[in-house]
Amino acid sequence: MNTLKAIILFTAMSVATFVAASANAALEIEISGGSAQQVPIAIVPFGQDSTGADSISSIVSADLKRSGLFRLIETGGVVNRPTDITQIQYSQWANMQAQAMAVGMVEAMPDKRLKVTFQLADVLKQSQLTAMQYTISPNQKRATAHKIADVIYQKLTGEAGIFSSRIAYINKSKGRYALQVADADGENARTMTSSKEPIISPAWSPDGNHIAYVSFERKKPSIFVQSLSGQRNMVANFKGNNSAPAWSPDGNKLAIVLTYGANSQVYTINADGSGLKQITKSSAIDTEPTWSNDGKWIYFSSDRGGRPQIYKTSSNGGDVQRVTFEGAYNVSPRFSPDGKSLAMIRNDGGKFRVALQDLVSGQVQLLSEGAQDESPSFAPNGRMILYATRAGGRGALAAVSADGRVKQRLNESSGDIREPAWGPIIK
Repeated sequence: MNTLKAIILFTAMSVATFVAASANAALEIEISGGSAQQVPIAIVPFGQDSTGADSISSIVSADLKRSGLFRLIETGGVVNRPTDITQIQYSQWANMQAQAMAVGMVEAMPDKRLKVTFQLADVLKQSQLTAMQYTISPNQKRATAHKIADVIYQKLTGEAGIFSSRIAYINKSKGRYALQVADADGENARTMTSSKEPIISPAWSPDGNHIAYVSFERKKPSIFVQSLSGQRNMVANFKGNNSAPAWSPDGNKLAIVLTYGANSQVYTINADGSGLKQITKSSAIDTEPTWSNDGKWIYFSSDRGGRPQIYKTSSNGGDVQRVTFEGAYNVSPRFSPDGKSLAMIRNDGGKFRVALQDLVSGQVQLLSEGAQDESPSFAPNGRMILYATRAGGRGALAAVSADGRVKQRLNESSGDIREPAWGPIIK
């Protein structure tokens, strides 16, 4: 294990970035807490690239800084700015306390495309860690910068970066509800659909190409599946309420909640709307289903024991087992990407807070500090949990690391933002 990787792997830190509430407004991220030991890294401006916030080096630097794992070495006053690893004067950068550095070049091609080259070096060992080359159109610069940041993060930590992921969320503004999707750094926000009637419960498909959600546009809750290109299909419009869609790990099915009778019950349905099957059968309210990572179990919230708790049953239906025992109120289960933990919302002395339960030991840790927190959603690498909270009398987004050490508030100047869902890593 190289020195840089060892430093990060034993640092209890996390990743967080993201989201804009509209195409013309970006969220400001306030960070508290952090790593006791950040890795000093220099991101040298790429040769022949533009300057300013839209340059590749600036975007990469911003991604890594928001992760909390890296301390960015200032390169503005450096005369020698290498664009290739062979040009690096390692002693100079070592004196600046850099332990790693990235260099690169952006070259215009005759067909107006760009060739982007990038190299990552270990300053301490004076060696190359990795090198990549991309041929892109000019409008792909930002996405390429996120890919480079992901490569750096993965190479130095051994874990996947999340800078190329996206999030979905609901923004209510001026009497309209909008389902919006943004890049992980809050840029490129766009509205997928909007309505005067409520839109709730966005859920990403495992491949990141579709979002399931609930719309009240027909004056009752119905479930739709919409591709990122805009094509959408109504997959559940049964009698009563249709709500709480959750994708199976293989993307072939949805767990949903229907009210055929007096109470909400969990069902499964194929992603095209066929093959409806009832999973839970009780006189209680069963809702908020989520699948285990292996697809064998469905976890859900239920008051069948008298108070809201989390239970599980086979994804084919059958006996029900209680999962949460600590506390009188536990709802909104969400699996960590490694399947070892379950995020949830717990009532803690009248405050609804994000909690994390170890599925082996059963140990529970309270993570958030709000009074009305809801809708937890894991980052695709499991390091961070995004959730909805209240700030200034309206909905806002916040994030907390899975160990509780890093807390972030994502401040937006307008709109009521709720129900975030962190999408998968874009391959």
